[in-house]
Parts: sequence; structure tokens; C-alpha cells
Amino acid sequence: MIELTLCETRVIGVLFEKEHTTPDQYPLSLNALVNGCNQKSNREPVLDLSELEVQSTVDSLLKKGLVTTVNVGSRVAKYRQRFGNTEFGDFKFTLKEQSLLSVLFLRGPQTAGELRLRTQRLCEFTDVADVERVLDGLADVDTTAYVVKLPREPGKRECRYAHLFSGEVEVEVGVETAQRSSSPRQSVADCSCAERVAELEQQVSALQDDVEWLKAQWQSLNG
Repeated sequence: MIELTLCETRVIGVLFEKEHTTPDQYPLSLNALVNGCNQKSNREPVLDLSELEVQSTVDSLLKKGLVTTVNVGSRVAKYRQRFGNTEFGDFKFTLKEQSLLSVLFLRGPQTAGELRLRTQRLCEFTDVADVERVLDGLADVDTTAYVVKLPREPGKRECRYAHLFSGEVEVEVGVETAQRSSSPRQSVADCSCAERVAELEQQVSALQDDVEWLKAQWQSLNG
């Protein structure tokens, strides 16, 4: 399976996300792609990539056939992802599969419940069991495993899932995890709030995307 760097998964994730959340601004210019990669909401880890670093990453993805340049009647080059179920792409993922992978690309390991909330603007899952079913298909080692289910952390009720496009995932149990597991009452409280926090983050992200779209429309009218 092709192996991708953190910057490459971030670029692919951003292109897929913006394709579905702000289609009027897609394909993306380099400047828009830099902003999407360095976005502070819905990103883990938060990055501070330069324009040169993003351009270098895009060039690498162009060579791998995972991104293509689009001519839209502008002198500014714009980019479109070819990672998913596109005509010339090597991977043939369903919308649900690609939505899950893109959110894993953008935010790292997550539980099925978190993934369901964070993919709401990309596709629709009927329930958490539906998310788990798709994840299990992506983790099928009899074909090619694109996702792995991580061991449940101490003090946590749910397992997290991670993508395998950047190689094997190292599971670390650090001091913070040990501290959480030594305080079960606090751990349960944290778990009960996780889905609500994820939902609020998703709403904030939606508002930020709307603001960006309005700013782009204002600039085009007054340019």
C-alpha cells in the first residue's frame, strides 16, 4: 500500500473536506489549501505549514497521481483530489469510506462515535453501528487493511480507530493515560462529555466554513 506523510494526508483530507463542505470554492488554490492545512479547528495536530511546504507536498502528490491540477479559466493553479472514487484514481472507496478516512487524516485516531459526529457534513451514517461496519470493512486484512482498531485505553469505554496510510500505528500509554485510569470517576465524566464536545466542535467548524465562504463572496464582488 502507498505510504503517505503527515503533510500528504493533511492535504488530501483538506481537499476532500472542502470539496463537500464548500463546493463553490473547490478546486482549491494553493493559498486556500495552506489555510485549510493550518486551520485550528478540526485538525490534530494543528500545523503551521508554509506555502513552500504545501507546494512541495502537492508536487509529491501530483507525482503519485493522488492530486491533479485543474484549469478553471484562472491564472492561479487549483487542485483537486484523486484519492477516492474518481475516474482515474487507484482507490475505489465509497463516500462513507472516504469520509471516514479523510477525518482520520485530519484528526488522527478517533472512536466510532466521534467519527460519526465529525463526518456529518460529508455523508450520513444511520448510527454508530453503521460507522463500525464500514470501519471493519476498511480494516479487513483479507484484502488490504486501510484502518486498524486500537486497543482500548485504560479508563476509556470505546476503542479508537486509526488509518494505516502512514505505516503502523504506535500505541503509547503515557503519564496522562495512567492518571486518568487511576481516577475512574473523572474518566467516566470525560467519556460522557466527549460526544457533546465533538458535536459542538463540528458546529463551530460549520460556522467557520460559512464565514470563509461569505468572505470569499464579498471579495469577489468588491475585487
